[in-house]
Amino acid sequence: MKTIALFIGLFIANFSFAQDLEDRDDSFIIENNKNLLKINIQEPFLQVAVKNCNDFKPAGFEGGAASYKAILTKYMYTYLNSDFYTLNGEFTFTLTIDATGKVTDIEGSPEVLNSEVFFDDMQYVVRRIKKSWTPAMCNGQPVKSEMKLKMNFSSLSADL
Repeated sequence: MKTIALFIGLFIANFSFAQDLEDRDDSFIIENNKNLLKINIQEPFLQVAVKNCNDFKPAGFEGGAASYKAILTKYMYTYLNSDFYTLNGEFTFTLTIDATGKVTDIEGSPEVLNSEVFFDDMQYVVRRIKKSWTPAMCNGQPVKSEMKLKMNFSSLSADL
């Protein structure tokens, strides 16, 4: 008799602690892909000289190229939305720096799958950097110039 009472007690306890499926919270289940991105920005940056200039001084960044590289890398990891693209290989970006030291345009190459989204993200990243460049000088006058940055990307895609 004691075993039957124990069995009935365990049976009732099991149902009393059972979770109702309607009350269950499934919000913690996330099916998503995640891209892990590795960025290597190569130095030195290449400055495109202005034509017909005898005394050309390239554009510079406060703290030098290493400072710009550190800021750019930090912002890229923060603002690039790498869920839309997988990046592998070398990309070249051309920054156009106007006579006041502001980056006015950024163009990327080569064109790859979903690269237009990536290049739009890169324009956003570069515009987020608030420090200005020291403009290039030609014969003592500030001029518009172009700076070429080479970057090597490695992506690892994982399902979470």
